[in-house]
Amino acid sequence: MEAVRTSEGKRVEIRRGDPSSSNSSSTVRYLPPAAADDDAEGQHQPLQLVPVERSPPGFLTIADLSAPPLHGSQLRVAYQGVPGAYSEAAAAKAYSDCEAIPCDQFEAAFQAVEHWIADRAVLPVENSLGGSIHRNYDLLLRHRLHIVGEVQFNVHHCLLALPGVRREALTRVISHPQALAQCELTLTGMGLNVAREAFDDTAGAAEHVAAQGLRDTAAIASARAAELYGLEVLADGIQDDGSNVTRFLMLAREPIVPRTDRPFKTSIVLAHPEDGTSLLFKVLAAFAFRDIRLSKIESRPHKHRPVRLVDDAGAGGTAKRFEYTFYIDFEASLAEPRAQRALAEIQEFTSFLRVLGSYPMDMTPWTPSASANTPPPPTTTHNNNATRRYHY
Repeated sequence: MEAVRTSEGKRVEIRRGDPSSSNSSSTVRYLPPAAADDDAEGQHQPLQLVPVERSPPGFLTIADLSAPPLHGSQLRVAYQGVPGAYSEAAAAKAYSDCEAIPCDQFEAAFQAVEHWIADRAVLPVENSLGGSIHRNYDLLLRHRLHIVGEVQFNVHHCLLALPGVRREALTRVISHPQALAQCELTLTGMGLNVAREAFDDTAGAAEHVAAQGLRDTAAIASARAAELYGLEVLADGIQDDGSNVTRFLMLAREPIVPRTDRPFKTSIVLAHPEDGTSLLFKVLAAFAFRDIRLSKIESRPHKHRPVRLVDDAGAGGTAKRFEYTFYIDFEASLAEPRAQRALAEIQEFTSFLRVLGSYPMDMTPWTPSASANTPPPPTTTHNNNATRRYHY
């Protein structure tokens, strides 16, 4: 294993594969700053990228830290999960003919772009049934990547099992908790009153069934996962609600130039510690007076100062109140004067305002058909002999 530092002072470990093995790809691990120089065992578990065949074979050079050529080279797109995950399919829908790079955690996908292992990241932020994915909203604020686009993906669940396995032989069904919940009524209607067990992710559940040869277990995952891991589709389209849509954001190191010749959406985050309720009123008014439509408002507790006041609850006491950070999406381009004036007004009464990105809206008409958003599978960089990974 070699340890090097990038020009930004970040420590990077490069673990080489066994040169005598037919699979000699390297694994790149990024250590968080708090753990970079801490050798104490069991402390600060580092984030890891799934083994990437294109990992630099030695010390990082200027060539390693350069973007791919504009012509004749695939765009490298990071996503969270294993091959066959819905995030991989969303990456292929966002960037056709891309090289998909699987990452074991959401933050690892951010890091892959920041450290030039990938050119883009495609990550989910909300689902029409399950709501917002709060982890990724927090990561948007922690990292300095820019939103350059969005893509909506219709989730199409399948029941997968080993070849030859019949439904009557099943004793349990495994998948991501949200996938299990989204298919509960259909599974019960099929007579599958068997144990439900939560797993790391949908494609990981399919991979586990295949790798362990579990003939009493089925997984809820995509049809592509069945193809990748040699499973059969026992039932197709088993989601209870056909309007199961997940919204993904496309992230890059640099922002795109806003335009006015097509519908744009702009995402911002703001806060003001002393004026929570009236702040939101002023923000809404700034947009309403300029006829700017808001498509989303998401509040997250301020992590460093979560509670403003805590007094006795008796007479004259003050109830505790949380300080919030607000994430807002509005349907206008930063190139429009009305959007610029709205943000200028908002900046006057906020202590913190950051534009996360101004980007084209996904105007694809919604359809419950699975074929409507099933792009050709991307070229996925992964290590078939890698140990099992856990995803969050």
